[in-house]
Amino acid sequence: MTRVVLGMLLAAALCGCGRGGAGALKQEYKMQVTVGPANHWGLGAAKFAELAKAKTNGKINIKPYYGSQLLKGAQLSSAQMVSSGAIDCALESTINLCPVFPELNVFSLPFFVDGHAQLDKLEAGATGRLLFTLLERKGLQPLGWGENGFRQLTNSKRPVKSPDDLKGLKIRVVGSPIFVDIYRALGSDPINMNWGDAVVAFQQGAVDGQENPMGILISTQISKYHKYLTLWNYLADPLVLCWNKAEWDAFPGDIKQSLTAAAVEACAYEKALARVNLDGSALKKEGMEVTVPDAPALAAFKRATAPVIEAWSAKIGPEVMAAAKADLR
Repeated sequence: MTRVVLGMLLAAALCGCGRGGAGALKQEYKMQVTVGPANHWGLGAAKFAELAKAKTNGKINIKPYYGSQLLKGAQLSSAQMVSSGAIDCALESTINLCPVFPELNVFSLPFFVDGHAQLDKLEAGATGRLLFTLLERKGLQPLGWGENGFRQLTNSKRPVKSPDDLKGLKIRVVGSPIFVDIYRALGSDPINMNWGDAVVAFQQGAVDGQENPMGILISTQISKYHKYLTLWNYLADPLVLCWNKAEWDAFPGDIKQSLTAAAVEACAYEKALARVNLDGSALKKEGMEVTVPDAPALAAFKRATAPVIEAWSAKIGPEVMAAAKADLR
């Protein structure tokens, strides 16, 4: 009888040693972060790691790996790496999650989301809930929305005040097909390349411009390469804080509760940082010429890119598009 009891205890102990079992928490959890530690995105990741450790009394230790170190530069593989469990968690741009979740392209529709108030409505409304459900179905546990920011345009050739000003410009874009479609619709030549190659191309004059949120423009010192900035908020770039779902589901309830609280606080902190210095004054002080398109100019940009919205609405899907339009009413 004693041997039977001991055998049962041993079996129970072994079963408890699997991933996420009681007493089986990892010494370190790896976090994917696309950017460096200095701007709001990187600071938000650091804040989440700090809060997670504090709120779990040191049980959860998260190490952010900046500059896509865990992906070896392959930013668009982030969703697969987290859903497979190769990476534990990520604070990731919706743009980089779109290859697996095309529905997230709703944020990348040109001139579709008009400012932070509308963006907040999408994230907090039916659209955000639906998108988070889709992420869960494919192995990601979303914990909150962060923000990279509305994306702006810079170039070395001329001020961009209308679609005609974009014609013929070579513009570096991220590796998402919708960006190629947008800039082709505007008459420019979109070129997909990583940031390191883009900087060399700027210096050599092989590429004329690029697009990024204000925080990235400031932290990368874009004024070294470009003279002209167009503040047009043409599309949003939210971040999603997410965890491998299988690992998340195995966490004890108190750990989940603590990490959720840490995520809410860290995302609010990161968003607050993302929404300062947006008027271009910091780059203007560095010698850049700032253009803010007026209402007729914005209407012209919208007309030029309307076919992109029509084509990509079908790829995003009727359910998400209907939710988004309802949230934005």
